[in-house]
Amino acid sequence: MIRTDALDQLPVRTAVPALERALDDRGVAVLCAPPGTGKTTLVPLVLAGLAGGGPVRRVVVAEPRRIAARAAARRMAWLIGERAGGRVGFTVRGERVVGRDTVVEVVTTGVLLQRLQRDQELAGVDAVIIDECHERHLDADTVAAFLLDVREAIRPDLRLVAASATTDAQGWARLLGDAPVVEAEGVSHPVEVLWAPPAAPVRPPHGMRVDPALLTHVAATVRRALAERDGDVLCFLPGVGEIGRVAGQLAGVAAEVLQVHGRAPAAVQDAVLAGSSGEGRRVVLATSVAESSLTVPGVRVVVDSGLAREPRTDHARGLSALTTVRASQAAGRQRAGRAGREAPGAVYRCWAQAEDGRLPRFPSPEIKVADLAAFALQAACWGDPDASGLALLDPPPAGAMSAAREVLAAVGAVDAEGRVTGRGTRMSRLGLHPRLARALLDGAAGVGGRRAAEVVALLSEEPPREYGDDLAAALRAARRGGDGYAGRWRQEVRRLSSFVADAGGGSGPDDAAVGLVAALAFPERVARARGEGAFLMASGTGAELREGSGLRSAPWLAVAVADRPAHSASARVRLAAVIDEDTARAAAGHLRFAGEEVHWAGGDVVARRVERLGAVELSVRPLKQPAPGLVREALVEGLRREGLGLLRWTRETGQLRERLAFLHRELGEPWPDVSRGALLERTEQWLEPELSRARRRSDLARIDAGQALRRLLPWATGEAVRLDELAPERIEVPSGSRIRVEYGGAQPVLAVKLQELFGLRETPRVAGVPVLVHLLSPAGRPAAVTADLASFWQDGYRAVRAELRGRYPKHPWPEDPTTVEATRFTKRARR
Repeated sequence: MIRTDALDQLPVRTAVPALERALDDRGVAVLCAPPGTGKTTLVPLVLAGLAGGGPVRRVVVAEPRRIAARAAARRMAWLIGERAGGRVGFTVRGERVVGRDTVVEVVTTGVLLQRLQRDQELAGVDAVIIDECHERHLDADTVAAFLLDVREAIRPDLRLVAASATTDAQGWARLLGDAPVVEAEGVSHPVEVLWAPPAAPVRPPHGMRVDPALLTHVAATVRRALAERDGDVLCFLPGVGEIGRVAGQLAGVAAEVLQVHGRAPAAVQDAVLAGSSGEGRRVVLATSVAESSLTVPGVRVVVDSGLAREPRTDHARGLSALTTVRASQAAGRQRAGRAGREAPGAVYRCWAQAEDGRLPRFPSPEIKVADLAAFALQAACWGDPDASGLALLDPPPAGAMSAAREVLAAVGAVDAEGRVTGRGTRMSRLGLHPRLARALLDGAAGVGGRRAAEVVALLSEEPPREYGDDLAAALRAARRGGDGYAGRWRQEVRRLSSFVADAGGGSGPDDAAVGLVAALAFPERVARARGEGAFLMASGTGAELREGSGLRSAPWLAVAVADRPAHSASARVRLAAVIDEDTARAAAGHLRFAGEEVHWAGGDVVARRVERLGAVELSVRPLKQPAPGLVREALVEGLRREGLGLLRWTRETGQLRERLAFLHRELGEPWPDVSRGALLERTEQWLEPELSRARRRSDLARIDAGQALRRLLPWATGEAVRLDELAPERIEVPSGSRIRVEYGGAQPVLAVKLQELFGLRETPRVAGVPVLVHLLSPAGRPAAVTADLASFWQDGYRAVRAELRGRYPKHPWPEDPTTVEATRFTKRARR
């Protein structure tokens, strides 16, 4: 029996007629409806003809999370008086609850991606709703791009709705071809904002780490909210670990404490979404899944930690994981709104009001920050390897796509041109990251399908920390475990086992099997011991084990999970397996290099024959007769690193370089560029044949840089003979002295005693450029600086004369210096 009263109370019902008209006219629409208005439950039923009349159509609803997909299907089934699996069903990874009569199917975006790859027409489907598209999950962006391709090429009749919980929908409207935007008003009540920052500063989040002091403060704020306000409390925390720690600190509160996240048991999820029984208050500790994907009845108070989890990838090192970030302003509004769904409420924000304006406006689109290997494989399977033809709100970053294609090529998923291989197509259908897909397929041949599936299931969802950092021990704990993680792990093992045969390879110890599969998944992270719990990974990154780890004595590791603390040069190993060198060679064979290496290291040329896996050296022997060309390259590398000072320079040579630099700057060609970069680029023109004869650092020190520089002079044009004319080393002044010109600055400098320039009316010039004259006292101290000697005699000399003639009475100080003879001597010596 359809629950008409409940359907009529959903605020989104007023927007349904406009949505139906938009779909009839254009086939696409953007629906904006705040959380709790019923957009996820009423709209699919209406479009499918299960509520409000109309023809029966098959509707697929794509949700970003499994917990939301299950909850939406069960809620819709309840609204039409049925159980999930009848006319409303759901499909998530590892679980399918549908029947012959199902017309509304709620799926995760990942499941819909797999379905599109198998059946681009989506035969039998009349409409697709992409829910919570404002969250900008990568799978949702990809699904939308593929569906737009399908509509344009083969299914113009396919209806498409992008449903958003915020009003920031214009980007989606443009993406869907200027689709109509239909807005539904939410029923919201006033929400009082209370700023509740910690009394003392807390450390900002880094990686997965959250300062325990902040979690203690959040727990205290929940207790405060229970004391000051009525109703249930919904507390937002970044992840499962933080939820568990805060739950532990709330022991003894006068309320039932529930935990809601993607890993929570279905019974707990159902209890939270069913609402309070009325016998007592509830505290619901939730991740961001409760921002918009789920409605939690009975909530009057929200406590917001201000933190969220987003994916980040260090593409250079292959270390990828979720990281804790400050939640965006948009997320803060969504969270606060949960307190005003049913009555006036309050939100306690665990940060200062002054910080709020500095928060990011929206969450980072996942395509901008995530590992794109899985996305790149999906694009390659779709026939667009570089994703250039896909309609995406944000294009994938070029660097991330390049790194992703390298991963796909390494695991055999794409060919040299980036086209998907048969193996890549098979990988894409496993619902795994390409690295894990490779580990499953190749590992099955070595350790058996069942055991490969067991290890890959462990790598798919990181085990609880109490399982330890030894992957083999974690496998044994999962096999015997009775916790929620072990249950999910067994379900995933069954799913993965269905893809691979278990014939052969199943014997042998678990530890070796675990190590091989982990190494196949992360070959760049095979690591050799360096002593005292320190390792070097093939990627070149150091790795360290915690004190007390049972893995510290292992000669080799396959590192499965690692993060890098702030300001640390080494990664911190959180999960790894013991392997031997043969396993490392087998898994990371594409990283093996064997050959001669001649390079600059430790201040000299190092020549050796080396075998290595990436950055890990397996064997090294000195090379007695290295190839001359490799030696020369190493010497040039040394000059680049340590500078041209490795050559023999005299004062005259340095001045020659400055003179040439001046002429190049003022006159250009044919005078050579003698900057550091230019000289290093032209070593064959000025350092030969000496450089090719050199074998070590000491040989460089014997090369006369001055003689070498003169090879760059424009001898062919005849201009070289004009060097002393255009940029003379010295200039003769009226006293007869030959004064050195310094060319090292922006303008040539002539430092000369003032009396030696008497009678000289104009400033000396070199290459047409007036020199900067530093006029010195008889004692050689600076008295004045001028680039215009005539002006100085007329305007500045009088003040200098007044200051110095009393100090130096033995020297001539004529009133008109332009009419007297220059001198180097005192008045008496001159007589």
